[in-house]
Amino acid sequence: MVKRILAGTATLILLALAVIVISVVQFDVPREQLVGKYATGASQFVTLPSGASAHVRDEGNPQGPVLVLIHGSNASLHTWEPWVAELDTTYRIISMDLPGHGLTGRVPGDDYSREGMATFLDELMSTLKVERFSVAGNSMGGGVAALYTLEHPDRVSSLILVDAAGIPVERDEDDVPLAFRVASMPVVSSVMRYVLPRSMVEEGLRKVFVDQSKVTEEMVSRYFDLALHEGNREATRIRFSAYAARNEEAFAARLGDIEVPTLVMWGDKDGLIPVSAAYEFKKRIPQAELVIFENVGHVPMEEVPEESAASVRAFLAGVEAEGTTPPETAPAE
Repeated sequence: MVKRILAGTATLILLALAVIVISVVQFDVPREQLVGKYATGASQFVTLPSGASAHVRDEGNPQGPVLVLIHGSNASLHTWEPWVAELDTTYRIISMDLPGHGLTGRVPGDDYSREGMATFLDELMSTLKVERFSVAGNSMGGGVAALYTLEHPDRVSSLILVDAAGIPVERDEDDVPLAFRVASMPVVSSVMRYVLPRSMVEEGLRKVFVDQSKVTEEMVSRYFDLALHEGNREATRIRFSAYAARNEEAFAARLGDIEVPTLVMWGDKDGLIPVSAAYEFKKRIPQAELVIFENVGHVPMEEVPEESAASVRAFLAGVEAEGTTPPETAPAE
């Protein structure tokens, strides 16, 4: 009798564990299942020389100056939609999902470093036959934009850094999203290839906004779904595993070599990359203009789109007035 009770209890425990595992394990989702939901009429998939298939939107005024937008870590080109809505009558706006993100997904060679992403950007612009442009980057994308400007000064007419990475900073670990902390743990991060609670995605989003009303169910669902795009979680693991070896001091020391007109904009309540980094960017890039938004977090383009886009418009108008307007490129096909 006792043996039967123990056996029955063990079976119940195993069943309970199976239910728990099934409820938290999330398998990769093929691109085809996500395209219909997250690609729009402006979306295209561009095959690059490296073999990567880049999800790109090329929209706005096809005859206008080109503005290229680079999103941050674990985001996607959707983060720029508010700016596109504000600026598309004036500018030709090109946004893309970086390697290991959005609908681009994992890329051949698995290079998700800042250098790899700058190479990806260069391949994309060359494939689109865009020779010269302004480039804006948020967070991780800001570091990519700055590096690209350093390596290809002949192609960049102006640089916009939005709560950008690239300056060594000290931060309160409590302000860092749990997903980022887990992804930085060598052993535990492997679990995220199979387990990704939706609550963790939501927690991360809430930490980058001051105005919590901006974090909608639709936004959380999009971030969650695109995180499950085939290969994205493995790409994230690879990317975060390399962070510890990155020499941010050496990169920051190069920022003084940036000579193009530069706009640095920041949310003063950014906990992920504190506003002190904004002043450091300004110090290291002497010609940079600085705009600080009050009571705003890590993504001003989403939290205060009208105000931040107005700053971009004024900055670019000034660049154009000084005669550094990029020459016309072939309009988007």
